[in-house]
Amino acid sequence: MSLELFIALRYLKAKRKGLFAVVTTLIGVAGVTVGVAALLTTLSVMNGFQTDIQRKIVGAQAHITILGVRSQADLDETLARVRSDPDHEASSPFALGQAILTVRDRSIGVVVKGIEPAGEFKVNDLASKLTSGSWDMIGGEGKTPGIVLGVELADHLGSEVGEEVVLVSPKSVATPLGLLPKMQRFRVAGTLKTGYYEYDSATAWTSLPAASKFLGVDAGASGIGIKLKDLRRADVAARRLREAVGLSKLVRTYAQMNQTLFAALKLEKTVMFIILTLITLVASLGIASTLILRSVEKTRDIGLLKAMGAGPGLIRRIFLVEGFVIGGSGVLMGLALGALLTWIIGNFKIVELPADIYYLSRVPVDMRPWDVAAVTVMGLLLSLLATLYPASRAAKADPVEAIHYG
Repeated sequence: MSLELFIALRYLKAKRKGLFAVVTTLIGVAGVTVGVAALLTTLSVMNGFQTDIQRKIVGAQAHITILGVRSQADLDETLARVRSDPDHEASSPFALGQAILTVRDRSIGVVVKGIEPAGEFKVNDLASKLTSGSWDMIGGEGKTPGIVLGVELADHLGSEVGEEVVLVSPKSVATPLGLLPKMQRFRVAGTLKTGYYEYDSATAWTSLPAASKFLGVDAGASGIGIKLKDLRRADVAARRLREAVGLSKLVRTYAQMNQTLFAALKLEKTVMFIILTLITLVASLGIASTLILRSVEKTRDIGLLKAMGAGPGLIRRIFLVEGFVIGGSGVLMGLALGALLTWIIGNFKIVELPADIYYLSRVPVDMRPWDVAAVTVMGLLLSLLATLYPASRAAKADPVEAIHYG
């Protein structure tokens, strides 16, 4: 054990002046503990919501989307290049467009997506998201094609499985009476719940041939959805695919397709980290005040140490070690308390969410090693900074005056 650590621990254990010094030390430790625990718990909860949103988005769309297919030959060539990529796991063409969905006297704008079920269900999790009906009914060859609606969209329109709806295309068609909106009847084949409101309230799925014919997609598909072997390599794979398919096509990752949402979540997490760091900063000021009182209490001891040959550097290191011990104890206890709170929130319904709004019944949590490391470094750094002034003040004490007046 070093001399600095030995003396620092002796100072922390000393009770000759009563319980006041001990109480102030415990308050400093408790302040850091609460600050670190609050920060770690909050970051874990925010990570949980972000992970849940990401899971729902990826479950409803591809990891990477390519748009801008011009012809059937272009589609075949692009698919061949996509499937030769080392990160490729599955891919499927789709047709995408906008239309107005009408049910009786109600109308609403929707995004229409035409899919090949066999390929699409390898790219995302839509196969398991049906709440009623069947995907087998969207074919409709020789009869009214089927369409699957998001649950929020179906509830808003009051439509049921088996009911006929009308899609109105923004593209006009030439008729003997002039240009008229293109309309087509579809039969509701089912309802789908992805858990992400944007899809559930404004998206309708039908077969690829039906969507291509209705939307007027000459190539048979307007884009390709891609699933990767590792979602974390989405940005790397997207850059490689841009070079492979050419600049004429738009290549976007799931994060870029939802850029505004993920940017807002990242900004919110950063702001919360800064705000909650202020709690630890206030606690570190408590450590500074404790060490200032300690330096006044130990004035005579400091004078004796200097008289025996201890230099300012040794005195400074003693108080730096003492402050680091106080702050480090608070950080370790805060990490333990934060981990406990995170586990309790994740496993028990401490906060119950309305499932019809959030699609969740309990608060999701996700404690990440990087966040634990960041909180630990932040807590130790603030504790160390708080000791600089008290340590410097103690190191400047004059030994003669300290012994005489201490």
